[in-house]
Amino acid sequence: MSKLGLDFQYSLSRKVSWKRSKLPSNKERPAAATMTKVYQPNTEEMRRVFDKFDTNRDGRISLKEYRSASRMLTGKGERDSEVTKAFQAVDSNGDGFIDFNEFMEVQNVRGGVKLSDIEGAFRLYDLDGDGKINAEELWEVMKRLGEKCSLNSCRKMVQGVDSDGDGYVDMEEFTNMMTRTLKLKSF
Repeated sequence: MSKLGLDFQYSLSRKVSWKRSKLPSNKERPAAATMTKVYQPNTEEMRRVFDKFDTNRDGRISLKEYRSASRMLTGKGERDSEVTKAFQAVDSNGDGFIDFNEFMEVQNVRGGVKLSDIEGAFRLYDLDGDGKINAEELWEVMKRLGEKCSLNSCRKMVQGVDSDGDGYVDMEEFTNMMTRTLKLKSF
């Protein structure tokens, strides 16, 4: 995959696993519809995400860095109390910083990233809410994330993911892109 594709994919690349809340008998078991896809974080990809948060490169994320990253990702400021609560929940040792182990633990405790998380990421890129991501939307989000790329580069990224050739990335194409290199793991 090109560097451009990796930039588009870096924060959500995952290993696929399947999880059931209970194991019904064969007679009760409907088709795969009862199974929930769960994507386990790839350590290398998560390190890159962590490094995006850790702007001063000291190996820890401060509350200020966390707040700044939250603003960048959503394009708006969350209430300080909500950001602080989320930060404190991740800072399990209470030292006022999030280290990489704590950052990874959040993913492990949650059981990984669910399809709904990927859908949420899609909505972050789909700025106009039309169910499609175009190059201009991608470019705007990449700028918010501090990524330096041109509009032309974003057009190439969209083109590389756009399997039906309509000039947009829809949810199915986005999900396929995020999971195409992953291995199925059964529980």
